Amino acid sequence: MWGKSPAMIVHTRSPFNAEPRGSALARNEVTPVDIFYCRNHGPVPEIPVHAWRLEVDGLVTSPLSLSLPALQSRFDIHTVIATLQCAGNRRSGFNEIRAIVDEDLWGSGAISTAEWSGVRLADVLAVAGAGRDDDVHVAFTGPDVSPLAVPAQQFGGSIPLAKAMSGEVLLAWEMNGQALPRIHGGPVRVVVPGYIGARSVKWVNAVTVQKGPSQNYFQSVAYRVLPADSDLHTAGPLAGRSLSSVALNCDILVPADGTEVAAGPLEIRGYALAGEGAGVARVEVSLDQGNSWRQAELAAARSPWAWRHWSLTVEPEPGPLTVTARAWDTTGATQPESAEVLWNPRGYANNSWARVHVAVTHPGTAALK
Repeated sequence: MWGKSPAMIVHTRSPFNAEPRGSALARNEVTPVDIFYCRNHGPVPEIPVHAWRLEVDGLVTSPLSLSLPALQSRFDIHTVIATLQCAGNRRSGFNEIRAIVDEDLWGSGAISTAEWSGVRLADVLAVAGAGRDDDVHVAFTGPDVSPLAVPAQQFGGSIPLAKAMSGEVLLAWEMNGQALPRIHGGPVRVVVPGYIGARSVKWVNAVTVQKGPSQNYFQSVAYRVLPADSDLHTAGPLAGRSLSSVALNCDILVPADGTEVAAGPLEIRGYALAGEGAGVARVEVSLDQGNSWRQAELAAARSPWAWRHWSLTVEPEPGPLTVTARAWDTTGATQPESAEVLWNPRGYANNSWARVHVAVTHPGTAALK
């Protein structure tokens, strides 16, 4: 379906939501398109390239209406390697503490990295003459209508003008050197590195410069972290805290939780992603519930906006084994130890220590699954 690998874990088929298995995600620092995670909120629209237009309006001096050829010819083309992460990534870890209802239980794979090409949003806003007053936001709207919203409405969201004017934010029509697939927002989507995936609006057809954040359901109601004791049925718009930039995170991709591994050399692999304005400084792994730590080997940074893969080879003794991992960023911050202190009713932003439980068997009795 949608050109995706049959090995993808499909949470829902309509809307189509799926993630790759950890072992697949660990193979490449730039994620192949066929295993790049998918998060959708409604039916995937079909927009012929010749029919697509982008309207730029609001607090601008020169509103724009751009076709794809006009966008490609009027502005310089740029490429950014960036990781997108769903706000619900690692939600399944919350469900172990207390049930998360009516949400997809994403594991470690609601995150992927691609090479995106397009034009800088900042260049388009400059030509449009975007206003620079205080509390100005840039709102995006796509044509996909979500029945999950109350009332049903097009998907949208916004980012502060300062972020919109930074060089890494793109209007992208290419992913990993090929035309942006329809399932990933083709013909054109927004790519907002460093922010939750929901702000990288797909199939974007409107950019509006405005006072204050978007009032779209997916910013004013959804994608907000509510206090743990909140009632989702009574929490009104603007309750809790709206999600924007991602937090420092780290997870274990190999071995998979609950598998058996043979005694002997065991390579542990995973990813780490720093929040905006910071980089990943180191990743540490513990085999004794956090009493002692070993430093993992970090792959070179491909981009300030991309994850870093990491690995560590150990030789555990036969028996049950808990592998724990945590990251530190360049500001000296690290992750919280427990997901319990982060639990929230919608299951967003789990960036606690990563843990997998495996059984180490005697040599020759099991192979890494």
